Amino acid sequence: MSQDPLSAPTVIGAGAHRAPETRPGNSDRGTPVNIVTLKWGARYGPVFVNRLYRAIERHLSRPFRFLCFTDDEAGLLPEIETHPLPALDLPERFARTTWLKLGLFADGLAGMEGDCLFLDLDLLIVDCIDCFFDYAPGNRCIIHNWTLRHQIFKKRPDVGNSSVFRWRAGTTQFVVDDFLREKDRLLQHYGFRSPQRYLTVGIGERRWWPEAWVQSFKRHSVPAFPLNLVAAPRLPTGARILVFHGRPDPDQALNGWQQGKLHRRTRPAPWIADHWHDGPDETRPGRA
Repeated sequence: MSQDPLSAPTVIGAGAHRAPETRPGNSDRGTPVNIVTLKWGARYGPVFVNRLYRAIERHLSRPFRFLCFTDDEAGLLPEIETHPLPALDLPERFARTTWLKLGLFADGLAGMEGDCLFLDLDLLIVDCIDCFFDYAPGNRCIIHNWTLRHQIFKKRPDVGNSSVFRWRAGTTQFVVDDFLREKDRLLQHYGFRSPQRYLTVGIGERRWWPEAWVQSFKRHSVPAFPLNLVAAPRLPTGARILVFHGRPDPDQALNGWQQGKLHRRTRPAPWIADHWHDGPDETRPGRA
């Protein structure tokens, strides 16, 4: 297919131009907000979900529901709500992929009301995230995907990164409907590698998160090659969430990543353990 739907959103459907609807959100700090994640397969076991839940306890001051949509609830903390993976009528080869994120936009899903914040399992929450619910109320928000280091002189693509995004329950059924209407064509065009490219368009009008709030371990923590071979990754200033897209994941980066090409390798980052642990409060077990 020669035409890219991201550059020509009219071929995607009405959702590409849909503005956010105005409905009551969770501006009242006594009203629970929704923290949402997805889990399937063996790579991200219950420890990733449980540690994300504990991080929310530490870094969110308002009441919340924590919902995990999964095909296996074994080992999850009792405080975590478990629900089946979203029903999106995907072909078998796509049934356990990040295309499932689109199913989260269905109206009435798990009885969610108000603001919903999706978080991937392979990230660190390192500071208060209340601001993710206060920012641009009523808007759909997503990360502006980062530029590759060797492409810094090119224009930054108008593409999101779906590791962290927010929407308002009951206002986004069009995202699901538009996808299902053109499902076969969209899956053929975007395939396995670019679901978040479609999600950026499919959600219609959106706002980017402030740059400092969500940063990339690869782009902002790890020094550029060849310094990555001798200098340790650092926690970026101003970050509230640190995203581990691709490899390494937090558990792999903790002791250093020594696989693959030299420019992908990292020195140990022991500070990850200060933010990725099972402690219900700010004191990590075993530390004074």
